[in-house]
Amino acid sequence: MVRTIVGGLLGGFALYVVGFIFWGTPLSALALSRVDGQASANLQAAMAQALNATGTGVYVVPDPATAEGTILYGRGPVAQIFYNSNGFPVMDSSALIGGLILALVVGMVIAFALRAVAADFAGRARLTLLMSLAAVLWLHIGQAVFNHAPWGYILYLSVSDFLGLAAAGLVAAKLLAHEAPAAAPAADTLH
Repeated sequence: MVRTIVGGLLGGFALYVVGFIFWGTPLSALALSRVDGQASANLQAAMAQALNATGTGVYVVPDPATAEGTILYGRGPVAQIFYNSNGFPVMDSSALIGGLILALVVGMVIAFALRAVAADFAGRARLTLLMSLAAVLWLHIGQAVFNHAPWGYILYLSVSDFLGLAAAGLVAAKLLAHEAPAAAPAADTLH
């Protein structure tokens, strides 16, 4: 059990480090599109004018809930806006701390799942890689498929999350290499 906890915490830390490398460094510029300063200021002013009345949320623009919106949506351009009516620091320390805690929790969940279902390092490693791939395909690639999200950003996000989840699982699997899987409950025998 101790190896499971340590493996989960170290795996979660590995997940956090991989995420930081991809998103907390200048490398993140590979995933993001940019506009010049004046266009950025104009967009910010337009959002503040159009969206502050309804506040923080996720907006589809134009809104296809009406006949007119459907026509406008089909013509384009379209956007899905993750809007926060309040500002916050670019490098928000509370988000970094919250992200570390979340990564540690995810690492623990991965470690306990691996302990419960796989018996050796090879099995745990295969499970880690396949489940990491499945999660990324459905959760991220699905956004590009279903919602026409931009492929460049989605692929970058997918690679970062696959590598983070894989690192977390492989670290946990390595520390669990000599620990037997959790005992399955005894089945009642029917005669």
